[in-house]
Amino acid sequence: GIEAKKVSKKPLLVHVHATEFDRTGGHPNQAVYDIERMGMHAADLIIAVSNFTKNKIIEHYGISPEKVFVVHNAVEFKSFPDTEEFKIKSQDKIVLFLGRITLQKGPDYFLDAAKKVLENEKNVKFIVAGSGDMEAGMIERTARLGIAQHVLFTGFLRGDNIDRAYKMADLYVMPSVSEPFGITPLEAMRNGTPVIISKQSGVSEVIKNCLKVDFWDIDEIANKIIAVLKYNALHHCLKEHGLIEIRKFSWDDSAKKCIEVYKKVLSSS
Repeated sequence: GIEAKKVSKKPLLVHVHATEFDRTGGHPNQAVYDIERMGMHAADLIIAVSNFTKNKIIEHYGISPEKVFVVHNAVEFKSFPDTEEFKIKSQDKIVLFLGRITLQKGPDYFLDAAKKVLENEKNVKFIVAGSGDMEAGMIERTARLGIAQHVLFTGFLRGDNIDRAYKMADLYVMPSVSEPFGITPLEAMRNGTPVIISKQSGVSEVIKNCLKVDFWDIDEIANKIIAVLKYNALHHCLKEHGLIEIRKFSWDDSAKKCIEVYKKVLSSS
């Protein structure tokens, strides 16, 4: 991008979906950080996917706030018929983690919270859907915690299997350590699945019909999981209001906001 700007004499707009600080939990690789910082300083304007990300750009990369514009992500609403029955659901409640099994996504906090839930509620299964560099370690962690019979690792899911996973779950949990945005809670909500999300995320800025926690507070994560699973009124409220709320999201709106930023950078060049 920097070289293209030099050669073409045209403005550079950088769209930031994640930073090295997000991926490493605040312990960035210096070489990667230097490249990111160079690109952001060379940019004429920057689009960030959330205020959470904008603040990171300002704080850690030394960028002026006036240079950064926020355009939140979205999800396309579509309804899915309840035509499938899942045998695992005959007696057990299902709590889902879906995402990369990496430090950024907080799978260790998910499993530690699962341990606490199972101390009180035995008929719960925890599904970990995804792959990543922490996968083997998390499988070992499950064994050490003594909850292996209650945790299923599915591996990486694709296509319709992702929506099937959301639909079979009674609850979706996103315990991310640092999440620039986080589309998965929106995907869960459009499938009628209540969500618990980390406060350390961009998506927590734009959805209300969910439960929010600090990623490190495994006691509170466990308490909220138990509450949603035990109290039908809470589960129903989160599900129904979530389905209504999700309809307000549109990629068309996000695209229009991006176009406005492009017009701004072109008019000032």
